[in-house]
Amino acid sequence: METITIVVIIVAVVLIIAAGVVAWILGGNYQKKLINEKIGSAEQKSREIIDDALKTAEAKKREALLEVKEESLRSKNELDKEIRERRNEVQRSEKRIQNKEEALDRKSENMEKREAAISQKEEGLNKKYAEIDQKIAEITKELERVSGLTSEQAKEHLLKSVEDDVKKDSARLIKELEQQAKDEANKRAREYVVTAIQRCAADHVAESTITVVQIPSDEMKGRIIGREGRNIRALETLTGVELIIDDTPDAVVLSAFDPVRREIARVALEKLILDGRIHPARIEEMVEKAKKEVDTKIREEGDNALQEVGVHGIHPELVKLLGRMYFRTSYGQNALRHSIEVAHLSGLMASELGLDVRIAKRAGLLHDIGKAVDHEMEGSHVQLGSELCKKYKESQIVINAVESHHGDVEPSSMIACIVQAADTISAARPGARRETIETYINRLKQLEEIANSYAGVEKSYAVQAGREVRVMVVPEKISDADMVLMARNISKQIEDEMQYPGQIKVNVIRESRVTDYAK
Repeated sequence: METITIVVIIVAVVLIIAAGVVAWILGGNYQKKLINEKIGSAEQKSREIIDDALKTAEAKKREALLEVKEESLRSKNELDKEIRERRNEVQRSEKRIQNKEEALDRKSENMEKREAAISQKEEGLNKKYAEIDQKIAEITKELERVSGLTSEQAKEHLLKSVEDDVKKDSARLIKELEQQAKDEANKRAREYVVTAIQRCAADHVAESTITVVQIPSDEMKGRIIGREGRNIRALETLTGVELIIDDTPDAVVLSAFDPVRREIARVALEKLILDGRIHPARIEEMVEKAKKEVDTKIREEGDNALQEVGVHGIHPELVKLLGRMYFRTSYGQNALRHSIEVAHLSGLMASELGLDVRIAKRAGLLHDIGKAVDHEMEGSHVQLGSELCKKYKESQIVINAVESHHGDVEPSSMIACIVQAADTISAARPGARRETIETYINRLKQLEEIANSYAGVEKSYAVQAGREVRVMVVPEKISDADMVLMARNISKQIEDEMQYPGQIKVNVIRESRVTDYAK
């Protein structure tokens, strides 16, 4: 019984296993069938997608080809149009050139004809001149025979007879021509100068270098002097400036020939007064800070001058020297402001005359550059300025303008003449400069001495602050014709020997008096 049961169990297990195998086989086949169906469906879809993509690509390809063809056709049409326009323009140019050539040929033929006619006329004139010379020789011989005088004797007699007439006529002609030239020149010059001055927006306030430092109290003077004068000695040694501390209340006077050193001393002393700690070490520190501040101020003023005038490309060393001129004065007029004003006036006058405005402004700005170093180097500011401009490769026009703005060298360009006029305008305008009494008196004396040096002068007077000289002559020695020549000679000598702002009027006066008494 147990054996039968085991066999049954074994058979059941075998059947179950067989059923599982059959089920597995059947399930695998079914899944394989499903997979095959899915694969077939996917392949169909992929073929459809590929077909659609091919169709889309073909359509886009055709569209691109059409666009390219249209673009090429449009470009071809534009190119054809441009070629036609160019061809027409070339044809018109060729026609104009041909017309000009024909006109030139006609002019050349006319010139040749005129030259031939002129040659014929010259030949005829030469023959006539020969005949006239022959006749003159015959007439001269006849006159010598009749008068009993040679031609040289006749000439001498004729010259003596007409000498006075020629002298009078020449004096009158000189006077008329000078008056005409002066009237026209004055009219044109006034127009240019007035226009330039009206358009010039330069600052007309003359700055002066500060030489007095205000202090809060007289007690500060003792602190500045220091124990046994060590503070003031240290400050004078470091700055090269002499400090004058006297009975002047609440003030210390700085004295130095170099304006930059004086400015450094002023800045350092003001810093020390504000700080309150005054001793040699602190003085040295403040002087170094003041030097840096003044150097920065110099560079800023130089750059500001270039920007204000509108000049560029100047060497940095020249820009620095321009900035140093901010602390330089001439007869109370700030040297840098004067140079800027001259640059503006030069540019405006150059514009009126149709000249190069940039070169005129450059020359006007640099005309007094020598004043930045004339207290350190030997020579006049004109010579030093010329050397500096040559050193830093300025143009010959600028160099000549610097050399000739005071008449030391003849101007070689209109720019130099303009700078000379602008310098005179800036210096001579009222309020620009102050003149010392000694210089003023010497100028008046020199004017009278020049006038008195001429023979026939009785008295001379310099009037109107030296802008006019009146010359009284002896009527028996000087004639009316001689007066014109004397006035011109005196004017030329004044121009050659004197320096003065503006112009000086020379009046020569001849007066004849006859006195009688009725008894």
